[in-house]
Amino acid sequence: MGYPDQRFDVNLSILFTELPLLERPAAAAAAGFTAVELWWPWIETPTPPQAELDALKKALDDAGTQLVGLNFYAGQLPGPDRGALSVPGTESDRFRANIEVAADFAASVGCTALNALYGNRVEGADPQVQDALALENLVLAARAADRVGAILLVETLNKPESPLYPLVSAPAAIEVVDKVNAATGLGNAKFLLDLYHLSMNGEDLSQVIKAYAAKTGHVQIADNPGRGAPGTGSLPLEQLLDELKDTGYAGLVGLEYKPGDRPSAESFDWLPASARAAR
Repeated sequence: MGYPDQRFDVNLSILFTELPLLERPAAAAAAGFTAVELWWPWIETPTPPQAELDALKKALDDAGTQLVGLNFYAGQLPGPDRGALSVPGTESDRFRANIEVAADFAASVGCTALNALYGNRVEGADPQVQDALALENLVLAARAADRVGAILLVETLNKPESPLYPLVSAPAAIEVVDKVNAATGLGNAKFLLDLYHLSMNGEDLSQVIKAYAAKTGHVQIADNPGRGAPGTGSLPLEQLLDELKDTGYAGLVGLEYKPGDRPSAESFDWLPASARAAR
């Protein structure tokens, strides 16, 4: 058991950001990783030119890296936004414009997990109206994901860093997952279990794993405090991932941490090079 028994992927939107986007897959491969994930890379537009999509596909292919997770358009991320799908008006429209673009790109690179960030509460907007809009958009996203053989992920964030985001507990995200599955009948909505965010919310991580592993479609980690690499904080990440594996979770674990003051390639010393390729 332990880290070498897990299957990891690298989030190229938080690691290797010292490099241009198209150079990051090769850098991850040079560090020994074969699987990567991304936030929506074009924060200014939900519908980038096809040439830019093709260039990213080529960069992934040339590096021999498999894209295993992709966010739908989520507004300014990194930045003030935490998603677009529950934000009435232009942002919801932008999310909808992105759904088929993101799904088609995922299909083109064999990516089977699409993450839909819920979006912040908006001052002056009725939370019930936002939640109804969210469900409507998540149903559309789940159907698009299903069309390309992918799952739809719903993520809990943490309240200290995302005070306007309504899904700041595991049960809150699970409730949304269940509503989407009930509305579509597809069963492809899953929980994105991020141990860093859940720990920041003060949740009992072992209990969350036990309660929701069966509904979990993807896992992400960073240590706490600091959102750094495993070993830079106090979370028992190795033990928690073992607990997750004991539940039968066999999916990938996304490395979504900040490398600190060093180059990203130097932040993986906690993981033996032989354990970095997704087996």
